[in-house]
Amino acid sequence: MHALQAIAQRLVDLTPSQLAQVPMPEQLEIGVKDAKRFNREARRRQMQYLGKLMRKIDPEPIQAALAKFDQTSADYTARQHLLEKWRDRLISENDALTQFLNEYPGADVQHLRQLIRTAKAEKAGAARALFRYIRDHLGD
Repeated sequence: MHALQAIAQRLVDLTPSQLAQVPMPEQLEIGVKDAKRFNREARRRQMQYLGKLMRKIDPEPIQAALAKFDQTSADYTARQHLLEKWRDRLISENDALTQFLNEYPGADVQHLRQLIRTAKAEKAGAARALFRYIRDHLGD
């Protein structure tokens, strides 16, 4: 029962767009949306109610959808780390530009060099602009 309440809690924590992607009965969806509005004691009682509703349905499709969100989040985090690593390498290592161009040949060399030069001079927003350029040109 506690495991089902934990699943219900994860549903309550989802954004509205994520919640729309989770397959669930209408009654459960309404209960989850209500729980988002409640606080303290009302939310606690609503969570118990959601746990009760969860016992009547098969939680597997819901768990699969939640796992997909976890994977998407992990993929996004890994991609952000890769982008940050390239930005830092381009600023700090002289041969990083050559390596970047070998891996991603479609990049505009002149523009990229200018962004790197500006970022090395530590001008405001330059590292962010370099990050955006890398993000836009990094292939998936």
